[in-house]
Amino acid sequence: MKSMYRLLTVLAFAAMLLPKFAVAQVPTRPFHDGTVWRMSFIKIKSGYELKYLNYIATEWKTEQEALKKAGVTMDYVVIATEPHSPTDFDLILATQYKDLATMEANQDKEEEVAMKALNTDDQKTLAGYQERSAWREILGERVGREIVLSPKK
Repeated sequence: MKSMYRLLTVLAFAAMLLPKFAVAQVPTRPFHDGTVWRMSFIKIKSGYELKYLNYIATEWKTEQEALKKAGVTMDYVVIATEPHSPTDFDLILATQYKDLATMEANQDKEEEVAMKALNTDDQKTLAGYQERSAWREILGERVGREIVLSPKK
């Protein structure tokens, strides 16, 4: 009877340790999901480079800074590229968000903050958009997720 009690005690103890060993053997991914970037691919029309970049350095930057200050976005970058064909983009405008859910949840707030920062309304915004369409062409937009090359903490 005593040896049966010992056997049951050892089995119970082993059963308690089994989940710890099972968890310890699950491989940890050496990477995890990071922030989300919304990117616009722009083709600046010939002769309008200076005009469009002046817009980017003033109004677009003012809007981006207001969005960061309001906590809607985390950061933004402007990347000049070398076009590989006459129809290829030569500028990438990218805005960083905490995650996809935050980006989607703050769409209305993003528009509100941008309009307030630029002291504009729907009509002025549309007029500005139409004016800039003479300077550049938006070739597409993408949303990408950063992959952080370290295990999730």
